[in-house]
Amino acid sequence: MPRTILRLDDDRELCDLVGELLRGEGFEVDAHHTGAGAVDLAASGAYELVILDVMLPGMSGLALCKRLRDEGIMTPVIMLTAKAEENDKVLGLELGADDYVTKPFGVRELLARVRAHLRREEGGTPAAGGGKPARYEFGNIVVDFKRREVYKAGAVQELTNREFRLLYVGLANVGELLTRDRLLNDIWGYDAYPTTRTVDNHIFRLRKHIEPDPDNPRYIKTIRGAGYLFETE
Repeated sequence: MPRTILRLDDDRELCDLVGELLRGEGFEVDAHHTGAGAVDLAASGAYELVILDVMLPGMSGLALCKRLRDEGIMTPVIMLTAKAEENDKVLGLELGADDYVTKPFGVRELLARVRAHLRREEGGTPAAGGGKPARYEFGNIVVDFKRREVYKAGAVQELTNREFRLLYVGLANVGELLTRDRLLNDIWGYDAYPTTRTVDNHIFRLRKHIEPDPDNPRYIKTIRGAGYLFETE
């Protein structure tokens, strides 16, 4: 079954070219040229990936991405824009974008990133037996994968997209050492940040959401000089 992608760009010619490129690789692509109505489209569940431009009439790509994340819509987002300044990249990523590609871009690069994020979205299963489970429970934590929500003692935890992905990867590999480099590759995919300190910062915040005592972690243990170990028993 073809993978479905939502493409948002006010440059109609480029939008059409990218659409043709992706369709030629077997994807289904819907193209739109304004931010208006895009939240409803992305929230429909019909798309597995969103590629959007920063400069959109009606609502900027940055504002749109933030709106999606604020409404709990965790569909992977790739920002495609002519802006190459480091601050623009960091802002987009902090607002919830999963990747950032600047124009002009190479065809192979874009395709590689699309495929990487779709593979990452499929992910591994946090439970044995095949098939992605709807829920995962440990201690007083409940992870709802379908709704992408996390509850601690019944209270909803406001995780960012990256924090949720970090938790997902950890639960998919319980009992296995996860190096910082591996986590960067599995979750960020590309060199969006210069050091592995990014992983440490996200682990620190994730512990606040799921640990009984974040200063003495029970579920996410630091293996000094190596990485992290997720345990749920």
